[in-house]
Amino acid sequence: MKKYIVLFCLAFAICACEKHDPILSGVRNSIFNTDVINVLNTPVQNAPENIQYEGTKPCPYVQKSDNTVWAENDKKIFSGFATNNSVDGVRTPVCSGGFVYAGLTTGELVKINPKTRSVEWVADVYRQSNMTGGASVLDIVAPIQIQNGYVYAGGLGGAFCKMSDKTGATKWCINIGTGHPFIISTDVAWLVDTENYLNAVRLRDGAIYWRTKIKKAGIPVYQDKVITIESTRLDAESGAVL
Repeated sequence: MKKYIVLFCLAFAICACEKHDPILSGVRNSIFNTDVINVLNTPVQNAPENIQYEGTKPCPYVQKSDNTVWAENDKKIFSGFATNNSVDGVRTPVCSGGFVYAGLTTGELVKINPKTRSVEWVADVYRQSNMTGGASVLDIVAPIQIQNGYVYAGGLGGAFCKMSDKTGATKWCINIGTGHPFIISTDVAWLVDTENYLNAVRLRDGAIYWRTKIKKAGIPVYQDKVITIESTRLDAESGAVL
């Protein structure tokens, strides 16, 4: 009888914590249909002259490295699991449509209702094989972007993903990790990966138009169809180094 009581208490504790600690228990399904990166080796068609991104609003929330999110009045709106494996740096939540989006050091992306402090959904943004090593860094440090009903996020866990803003369901993920802000237009995302490649990703399906090796990783800047990363300049349509 004691055994069943203990099991019942454990189950109750897990259910009680689930609303505040959204790291899902049980078997995790792979977010990738295949480990193969589909590189088309074709130029981007009709890249814009310049990009002005206005998908998110000023966000009066602070995110700590222990996976907590706080309002300006020191009111905690979210608490996740703290981890020992994480990178240094500022973590900035994103606000859109009255919700707060935060990427965690555990490789999850959460959508939070700040008024009720409830979690709308949780999505994995990491390569499943990284969970077996025990010491993997899974931080989502690149700023999250929201556009046309979808959320785009990349992390150090080897994944860049497109998810439904409404449900968090994964549209696609590709096996590319990133720790830098990425550039996004209506049809294409340009991002620097953890292997020092600049990638032009087709937003429709996650296919990669081209990948170009760069000398040094950094924050990409887009102007006049040219992407500048540190001292390297590349054509936004072809990926050619200028």
